[in-house]
Amino acid sequence: MSSALTSRPQPESRSTFKVFRRIDTRWMDNDVYGHVNNVVYYSWFDTAVNAHLIEQGALDIHHGETIGLVIETQCNYFAPLAFPQTIEAGIRVAKLGSSSVRYEIGLFAQGEDLCAARGHFVHVYVDKENRRPVKALPLKLKTVLETLV
Repeated sequence: MSSALTSRPQPESRSTFKVFRRIDTRWMDNDVYGHVNNVVYYSWFDTAVNAHLIEQGALDIHHGETIGLVIETQCNYFAPLAFPQTIEAGIRVAKLGSSSVRYEIGLFAQGEDLCAARGHFVHVYVDKENRRPVKALPLKLKTVLETLV
């Protein structure tokens, strides 16, 4: 067997994540198979992380000079989620660079200890005008991100 098959991703406990955000499923999230469609999970990743940053005053999507562009994303699915469940998205930062951040997100059915899905995405923070990576993350953003490491 290849090592890729023997090291299959496993669900993680909610204790491995730093903060949580509640997400209500919608009727339209379900697909014809009766569970949330895989593309919705990526939307939840974005929603959980960006809402947290906005609420913490670390991201100004309308007037800020720095924006995050997604350069990589991935998700593993362990158990189905479906409308009308409430989802709890756990967030942590796995890697904090000078202009990039790797966010890891666990999606949990409300009250469950193990995640139903786990994934990540990488933001490269760039100047809003020229789209070039910033030399250093803005101080407020870096401060908030450090609490998630």
